[in-house]
Amino acid sequence: MKVAAIQMVSGTQLEHNLERARALLGQARAQGAELAALPEYFCLMGRQEGDKLAFAEPPGQGPIQRMLADAAREFGMWIVGGTLPIAADAPGHVRNTCFVFAPDGAEVARYDKIHLFRFDNGREQYDEGRVIEAGSAPVGCMAAGLHLGLSVCYDLRFPELYRQLGAAQACDLISVPAAFTYTTGEKHWELLLRARAVENQSYVIAAAQGGRHENGRRTWGHSMIVDPWGEVLACQAEGEGVVLAELEPARLAQVRRQLPALAHRVL
Repeated sequence: MKVAAIQMVSGTQLEHNLERARALLGQARAQGAELAALPEYFCLMGRQEGDKLAFAEPPGQGPIQRMLADAAREFGMWIVGGTLPIAADAPGHVRNTCFVFAPDGAEVARYDKIHLFRFDNGREQYDEGRVIEAGSAPVGCMAAGLHLGLSVCYDLRFPELYRQLGAAQACDLISVPAAFTYTTGEKHWELLLRARAVENQSYVIAAAQGGRHENGRRTWGHSMIVDPWGEVLACQAEGEGVVLAELEPARLAQVRRQLPALAHRVL
């Protein structure tokens, strides 16, 4: 089965971002993708962290969710909808939420990002907890016949999340939509993605923001698809684009059979 990781350089205008996301999803489908994943905050990279509060949607309503559902239906494909701001309980906060939509446009899963990024090297400062309310539970679902595990960006640094995702049934595919900073991505992005693939003997699809944004931020990009042996099947360094690769059930079975590490777990 062919899957696609969509790379974007989203800006401050919601409508434009949605148009570009829809166009790139269409490109992915035209190239044979049955499942496509969008990056974190594909819909908006505001000038300030708080800008996303004005675009928060109630679950099941709003132009962002409507675009995702309509695109899934129009293209007849599974869509892992990156992330978008969803109304939270805490005042002045949103949830950073990933939805999965089926080819009939139905929402089949929702995951709220659990781990919130904070970083300060004296030149760059980030603290997602200022405006994001953390989720609390891992979420997996069946999509295109695959057991899909959901995660978002900073979650990538916490391997225990992925162990929980695969506790009942090993993940066939792990999704990691992201907006990694250039600073952290240069050193850790590929390293961590390949580690999660090897540890969990799973394919990984990582759709990322990649380039210089209107707000001056530079994201690392390097959207990629990794196989369960840790091989990078496809990657795009920077700029908008579609990253495609074939997922092969036989490859999953081969890796798990020749090195049955998942069955060897003790802790």
